[in-house]
Amino acid sequence: MPHDDHPHNLLPPEPALRVKALETLLTQKGLIDPAALDAIIDTYAHKVGPKNGAAVVVRAWTDPAFRERLLADGTAAVAEMGFTGRQGEHIVAVENTPEVHNLIVCTLCSCYPWSLLGIPPGWYKSDAYRARAVRDPRSVLAEFGVTLPDGTAVRVWDSTAEVRYLVMPMRPKGTEALDADALAALVTRDSMVGTGIVKG
Repeated sequence: MPHDDHPHNLLPPEPALRVKALETLLTQKGLIDPAALDAIIDTYAHKVGPKNGAAVVVRAWTDPAFRERLLADGTAAVAEMGFTGRQGEHIVAVENTPEVHNLIVCTLCSCYPWSLLGIPPGWYKSDAYRARAVRDPRSVLAEFGVTLPDGTAVRVWDSTAEVRYLVMPMRPKGTEALDADALAALVTRDSMVGTGIVKG
């Protein structure tokens, strides 16, 4: 029997259309404000994401005074660059060196510096990553293609709602002549989580 009088049972098959149908229904019921949704979408499309984190890393590479401020008070330092807001509070920057490689995980859920790195990737939220990053970080890094020298220690940091970490990767050798935009293009999301390294 046709259900023309029950359009809510005939949602489009494509995810985007389903989302639009849900948005329309919630709007009609007065449960959401379309303008607020547009603002959220614009924020995550254009204002937050790994490009922000890369800008922070590049500035730390090229501005020693900023690097010191970033390591001393990450939240205040990134706020200087206008990166604040939801999930952007309580930032702690940890610096990779030849002696120490830092790896970020959230063992409880998926705490993550959204204002700097965007929405966390699926693997970051997976049970396997959350458990193994703590128990066997070198194997996890190897699966991401990162093999560290034996003399480099791996330090794992557990993010929480109160502390969100940003890894400051090492600047590759031979990049002294690159400008900020070229340097930022080298900095990946994974390198700022610790599951990648920056290559020149």
